[in-house]
Amino acid sequence: MTSIAPVRVDAPVVPAETRPAKKPPRGRKGLVITLVLAVAAIFWISPLALLVITAVRPLADFVGNGPLSWPDQFTWSNFTDAWGIGNFATTYRNSALLALLKVPVGVLISAMLGFALAKLRMKFRRTVMFTVFLGLTIPIYIAIVPVFIMLRSAGATDSLFGLIGPYLAFGIPFEVLVLQSFFRQIPDEIIEAAKVDGAGDWRVFFTMILPLSLPALVTVAILDAVATWNEFLFALILLNSDANKTIPVGLLNFQGQFANNNTGLAAGILIAVVPILIAYALLQRWIVGGLTAGATKG
Repeated sequence: MTSIAPVRVDAPVVPAETRPAKKPPRGRKGLVITLVLAVAAIFWISPLALLVITAVRPLADFVGNGPLSWPDQFTWSNFTDAWGIGNFATTYRNSALLALLKVPVGVLISAMLGFALAKLRMKFRRTVMFTVFLGLTIPIYIAIVPVFIMLRSAGATDSLFGLIGPYLAFGIPFEVLVLQSFFRQIPDEIIEAAKVDGAGDWRVFFTMILPLSLPALVTVAILDAVATWNEFLFALILLNSDANKTIPVGLLNFQGQFANNNTGLAAGILIAVVPILIAYALLQRWIVGGLTAGATKG
């Protein structure tokens, strides 16, 4: 009778209890970095803090005690006075109308050109790309006189519509740079599959590329709106009447020949930048995500 040898069964290996890794102590180096960043943040925010303090103090207190002193009293009348002096009821309307007209057109043209440079096979593509990006190197100051002469010949001075052309010319190169970098990250297989199904370039662009590029489109739209809202030089040279002035030009009303209303100007600047601050606060995630989306491959 044969005997059956016992089968050796190894005990299951029980993994050791995993414990979360302890964070290394911050130490002196971390404390130094924190202090340096805190000091840098204070210096960075100090101009805005000084602007707010100046806007809520009387002009006599500002002149008597100096701009860097703590106010003896506070007042909100600077904002009501600034609204009338800066003619914000008109300049707000003009700046908003200009942004609503210019930004969508600029983003659409930039998106079409960026898609063509990034995904379409076209002749002289490198030449077109070089020409567009060359616009980033042209200072706005050297173009003031030629632009003014051209618009005066066309009868487009002292008109909000006359500003759209120069704004588009100087805004499109940067927008194309951002968008074409984003479009390059879109897989070519998606476009090829759409073309196999019979979609043309226009259909691919409007039904596929634009929805996939929403973060980049929102980013360039916000940056373009901010640039349009804050543009000063073209508006100063090309606009003459008070009915057509934009917000940056309207702020000049606070400076006279013999005196400057510094507290009113500070209040006017705060009134002017409120929409920009709100836009950055609400859409900061879109701005950072759109700018960094084309920086990496994947």
